Amino acid sequence: MKRAISRRPLAFLLVACSTGCAPDSPIERPAPLFNEAPIDYPLDLWDQNIEGQTLLRVRVTDTGSVDSVVVIESSGHRAFDSAAIAGARDLRFRPASRNGKRVEVWARVPVHFSKHPPPDSAFSF
Repeated sequence: MKRAISRRPLAFLLVACSTGCAPDSPIERPAPLFNEAPIDYPLDLWDQNIEGQTLLRVRVTDTGSVDSVVVIESSGHRAFDSAAIAGARDLRFRPASRNGKRVEVWARVPVHFSKHPPPDSAFSF
């Protein structure tokens, strides 16, 4: 059973440039398309008042979908990490671009699981 959790907009997304990112051809970073993210707070951790953060690396395709998700830093709770991975697969973005053309990029997405309202600059679930 999942509990509906208030969600905040994605405030920041850091693109991890791989090879080919040169200063003369900057990449315009991908941007989230929706104000809510499809990541559910695990009910058992919610009931235990456990909070945490999982840092993900997601590959945003040239169409704005996510086709790969990797945990960079674990929250220390398998349920948080699994929920972050599952939800990140459903995120949608305005694709990144270089020289006016859409490109595929890797982006870092921090997922905060907190029962308290986050500051306006945080992405929480």
